[in-house]
Amino acid sequence: MKITVAIDGYSSCGKSTLAKQLAAALNYSYVDTGAMYRAVTLYFIRNQIDLFHPEQVVNALSNISINFRINPKTQQQETYLNGENIESEIRVNPRVASVVSDVSAISEVRRFLVKQQQHMGNLKGIVMDGRDIGTVVFPDAELKLFVTADPMVRAKRRFDELVEKGQATTIEEVLANLEKRDHIDSNRADSPLLQAADAIVLDNSNLTREEQFEWVMKLVNQKIGSPTN
Repeated sequence: MKITVAIDGYSSCGKSTLAKQLAAALNYSYVDTGAMYRAVTLYFIRNQIDLFHPEQVVNALSNISINFRINPKTQQQETYLNGENIESEIRVNPRVASVVSDVSAISEVRRFLVKQQQHMGNLKGIVMDGRDIGTVVFPDAELKLFVTADPMVRAKRRFDELVEKGQATTIEEVLANLEKRDHIDSNRADSPLLQAADAIVLDNSNLTREEQFEWVMKLVNQKIGSPTN
């Protein structure tokens, strides 16, 4: 039996890392919806799309194609925008990070990407993380998780990640960016970040990646009905 696993929660909570672990362990497909919104954001920035001009937004979306490919060397999934590998740029470009929540709040953008995401999950056997997966994209998902963590813990994780990638920043700047994104994500009119009524809360402030993975795998196996390996 294959199921759909929907993982929602705040930014820098390790949702993508967890989703990738689960997908690999279950041999499921993994879809990084955050990367999809970052890809759209990058396109808008490059093409100077006015976010407050609906016609410009709709026209721009018609020129956007997003897909994922596995890097044969690293075996990691990478994001492609109109045939270009943009994985690195959408992760470290501070402009993308500062604008992505504003882009994600645009109804036309959400409808455009949600339709694609639902199509990807038609056959189940998929793990998807984002902000509205359990509430909008897959409201009937067999397992829904809502991931959270202490804001300073999240800021430190994101700061370490950026420093490792060579980006100059401060933990204060990272925390301010997270707080801004949290506010926009939680208060937007279209598909705000909400905990689904049947979602299980995972606060990983004090959990290692291994502990988190083991905890979630127990839940998955209960849904699938198979014993833990």
